[in-house]
Amino acid sequence: MRVAAGRRGGSVALVGAGPGDPGLMTVRGLELLRRADVVVYDRLVDPRLLDEAPRARRIFAGKATGHHTLSQERINALLVVHARRGRRVVRLKGGDPFVFGRGGEEALALAQARIPFEVVPGVSSAVAVPAYAGIPLTHRGTASSFAVVTGHEDTDKLRSNVDWARLARAADTLVVLMGLKSLPRIARTLVANGRPASTPVALVRWGTTDVQETVTGTLGDIAARAQRARLEPPVVAVIGDVVALRERLAWFAEGRFLKEIAQ
Repeated sequence: MRVAAGRRGGSVALVGAGPGDPGLMTVRGLELLRRADVVVYDRLVDPRLLDEAPRARRIFAGKATGHHTLSQERINALLVVHARRGRRVVRLKGGDPFVFGRGGEEALALAQARIPFEVVPGVSSAVAVPAYAGIPLTHRGTASSFAVVTGHEDTDKLRSNVDWARLARAADTLVVLMGLKSLPRIARTLVANGRPASTPVALVRWGTTDVQETVTGTLGDIAARAQRARLEPPVVAVIGDVVALRERLAWFAEGRFLKEIAQ
């Protein structure tokens, strides 16, 4: 049962906007977006989704490496303030709110403030981006398990919470989000802990969008290939034998927008 709005009608919906392609937005998410009074949105949200809420106040809360438009504490406070003023607030987040989206922190802040809230799952880039690159995360006879991990952690941490040594052996396929900067270290660590240097790797930039591009290689050479390709975030990395299936399963026309500009 969904949580009802407060006495003055204010509430917050933490809505997953999906991985990039606006067509992957959920029906429930779109319904709430169209009814919103306030939309607090992230950097990776497709602008076309904002057009679905033409009368709503828009607040940009985007984050990039080394630069946060608003601190997380400020975002939490904004959600609470607008809901207390009786507004229907949509917190529009790239991918899924509860998959490396800090949605849990925002939900806790709302619960502590006794603000009614709802969580609308979104299609995570961890599964959608590989699919658009023609890479199944599991495949009979090739991979029966996968793990999704972050390659970007708080720089104040003394040590990583990700046990890369264990992951090298624990899952057939690894999906690394926000890991482009750490890619050389990740690749070295996986190889040092038993993953063959010949393990296929794909790096997918701006997956599911018209500017999607994919760079493939192996654990042994992917860092150099990424540097030569001058890749920049956002990038999803897929590591495992399933990457080899891309040669036969690639279905999405990459770089369509770039090709149209060149013509």
